[in-house]
Amino acid sequence: MNHFANYSLGKTTLIAVAAATLALTACGRNQASEANAAPSGEEIVKIGHVGPLTGGSGHLGKDNENGARLAVEEINKQGLTIGGRQVRLQLDAQDDAADPKTGTQIAQKFVDERVVAVIGHLNSGVSIPASRIYDDANITEISPSSTNPDYTKQGYKSTYRVVATDAQQGPALGSYALKSLNAKTVAVVDDSTAYGKGLADEFAKTVEAAGGKIVAREATNDKATDFRAILTKMKGQQPDVIMFGGMDSTVGPFIRQAAALGVKSKVLSGDGACTAKVAELAGDAVQNLVCSEASLAVSRMPNGVEFQKRFEERFNGPILFNAPFAYDAVYVVVDAMKRANSTDPAKVLAAMPATDHDGVIGHIAFDVRGDMKEGAITLYNYQDRKKSILDVVKFGDART
Repeated sequence: MNHFANYSLGKTTLIAVAAATLALTACGRNQASEANAAPSGEEIVKIGHVGPLTGGSGHLGKDNENGARLAVEEINKQGLTIGGRQVRLQLDAQDDAADPKTGTQIAQKFVDERVVAVIGHLNSGVSIPASRIYDDANITEISPSSTNPDYTKQGYKSTYRVVATDAQQGPALGSYALKSLNAKTVAVVDDSTAYGKGLADEFAKTVEAAGGKIVAREATNDKATDFRAILTKMKGQQPDVIMFGGMDSTVGPFIRQAAALGVKSKVLSGDGACTAKVAELAGDAVQNLVCSEASLAVSRMPNGVEFQKRFEERFNGPILFNAPFAYDAVYVVVDAMKRANSTDPAKVLAAMPATDHDGVIGHIAFDVRGDMKEGAITLYNYQDRKKSILDVVKFGDART
């Protein structure tokens, strides 16, 4: 239509149009403010999920998201009533690209949307700066995969996690290096992230306290793919073991290049590298890797086998990383909602310390910092490019 035709409208018509527009706008505001009520009368309650969905760790973030999504779908199918109202959960999944700046921006977005809780972040280096924003807003943050001890050492009431910490994972790897591999000399590399450096530091402290010698300490970054300069230097030092604190996207190429350069040292790493992708990236050299996970293997979790079956049927693929933990984190939030008899984020947060939940991963209860009271570290090696359990180290009053 020719836009000049608008000028033929009379004053009365223009007033009517303006009044109708204002009425529609006001109606939109009212609908948005009425507790997000759905047409069916259900209350829509958002749970945030955030982790990297792009970049080197995107596959791990998507795995976590899928775990959370499966829980939301199951709960909605079963039906949920809070405070006498039917509640429908909605997962608001966001990509922080493993970047602290992006992560804090998403945290503020979640606060503005008044999500009831947040499942995330995946990376410790993002969880730590984002946690202040959630705490200021009285919103529960449960990480399914951040292991740096500093995450829950900040004194915030809102920080929780459902995995073990590097203060448990690092010593397990260090003890294995000294006792099982009889290592006397050790080289340590980290990717300069809060996760990678934190894990490497805990490992190094354990080795030095037990009389082992750190012959080299190197740092790279989480985007690096060429480690030949570091490896050439370490080859000359001939350490018995090399510890690399990093994710599979860096540890895999490191192991492959070490083998190509004739480095004979065993390589150790943590849960960020303990994946199927690390075997793809390292090739046959992955047999030289020993890695840890801050949990039991899925096959040994109390409800792991059944969960794995449901997960694979829903997403047409295997569990990659911490999907069971993201799944349980959603159920922990819903359990707190039920006990608080409210969907108000502050009231849900107030109910979190009394959590006593039996999930896929086992019994979930938190200490005063928000860390798990009980759990396990599992050590793995790779045979024919597939993970194989070496040992399990339990901590706390584990029922599993």
